[in-house]
Amino acid sequence: MTTGARVLLDTAAAHGIDVCFANPGTTEMPIVEALDAVPAIRPVLGLFEGVCTGAADGFARIAGRPASTLLHLGPGFANGIANLHNARRAHSPVLNVVGDHASWHLAYDAPLTSDIHSLARPVSGWVATCAAADRLAADTAAAIHATSTFPRLPATLVVPLDHQQATVPARVPAPGPVPTRPRVGGDVVEECAKALRAARTTVLLLGDDALTERGQRAAAAILAATGATAFSETFPAVAERGGGLPDVDRLPYFPEVAQKALAEADLVLLVGAREPVSYFGYAGIPALLAPPGSVRTLARPGEDGAGALADLAEALGAPPARAATVDPITAPQSGELTPQTVGAVLAAHLPDGAIVSVEGGTCGYPFFTASARAARHTTITNTGGAIGQGLPVAVGAAIAAPGRRVIALQSDGSAQYTIQALWTMAREQLPITVLVAANQRYGVLQAELGRIGAPLDGPATRSLTALTEPSIGFVELATGYGVPAVRAASVPDLTAELGRALAAGGPALIEMAL
Repeated sequence: MTTGARVLLDTAAAHGIDVCFANPGTTEMPIVEALDAVPAIRPVLGLFEGVCTGAADGFARIAGRPASTLLHLGPGFANGIANLHNARRAHSPVLNVVGDHASWHLAYDAPLTSDIHSLARPVSGWVATCAAADRLAADTAAAIHATSTFPRLPATLVVPLDHQQATVPARVPAPGPVPTRPRVGGDVVEECAKALRAARTTVLLLGDDALTERGQRAAAAILAATGATAFSETFPAVAERGGGLPDVDRLPYFPEVAQKALAEADLVLLVGAREPVSYFGYAGIPALLAPPGSVRTLARPGEDGAGALADLAEALGAPPARAATVDPITAPQSGELTPQTVGAVLAAHLPDGAIVSVEGGTCGYPFFTASARAARHTTITNTGGAIGQGLPVAVGAAIAAPGRRVIALQSDGSAQYTIQALWTMAREQLPITVLVAANQRYGVLQAELGRIGAPLDGPATRSLTALTEPSIGFVELATGYGVPAVRAASVPDLTAELGRALAAGGPALIEMAL
């Protein structure tokens, strides 16, 4: 016999969970205690629930399997919702374990009582409350299976305190087969091949596993054989980049530019991507960005998009494409820091096999353009658009791939949403280099104000989009959280400090004055 908390953890470990990103409270203490008896699961403390959920998302994107969160009641779960929204959009497998009041205490409507299911449903593909202690093993296994099954969405299991404390049989269900991506049928591939042969101008829009090396190389063969062009989703969950891979640029963010990029296509073939939609509704601009009637789907998100591209290349008789020629990057040696010089310096000095968590447009787009000629690396972007992802995702990625260097290319405004992630980086001594683009403003909001013709010098617009009076001291913040930090104000500064940071064993932060 054992406790419900222990059987929950034993089941999670048996089904492949080996990390728990936790911000526990009173109703999770039995699980905290049980973690001491289950060394197979590494507990990682986040000082804010959004750090925990974002880290679990980052872990899943790199490891390809779920991590767990441990969250405190409805309000704690609510604090983590923004990054669970991103995880849902990225199709990341995440197991959320949420402690609740003892089942017999719920009727009294204590101050922290809430409807956890109503919070969890919009960001979860599977939600359940354990109804009895002897159901904990089965419910935990069901939750892990649900989040691991393609197209993969977070799963949320609510566990009342008394069920965690109860004595239950120490029986753990055996794990079943690991879910795999469904193959795309041959009839779909042949229909797409027929459409591609008939099209005058084709654009492939790639997402999900179509952005793996296998997917991109198959896409390159199709492009070479047909003259088609390709974009990735605007904000792909994960994309392999550099090291001789094809230069697949992202579909532009602003709708007019994206619409222009697709305007000549009579076939927009979706592979692991959804039909492109404007991020926001703008008067006079269509919400759907591809020409009417041009969209066809080869593979939906969660299906075997890379395999479908390989099958399509075979159906078209396309020979394997030659690896892209990689010219060395000429990094700037002098000058001030601009988004373009930052992107070029980072791309030139990127270690082989690095992981780059990109949040923010200031330096993100220039880096992505330059990075096609960088060493092989993996990029993570903000698929769901809820800001505050960059730093926590870097934490999860570093834990998922301990042998790889992680760079968080981060805008200053969005960094503040989950700045507590710096503390977790320091405590866990993670090899993360944080580059903060400190332009002291919400640049995207100022761009949106410009789009509606609003002046930027009004007292309200200036007050609500400028990050000054006072300015944010990232060096001081990072130092307070235990992360060594410096400022860089020029290209030589950044080049030198980046070299030192990448050579260090643990985390470092560079505040880049743009």
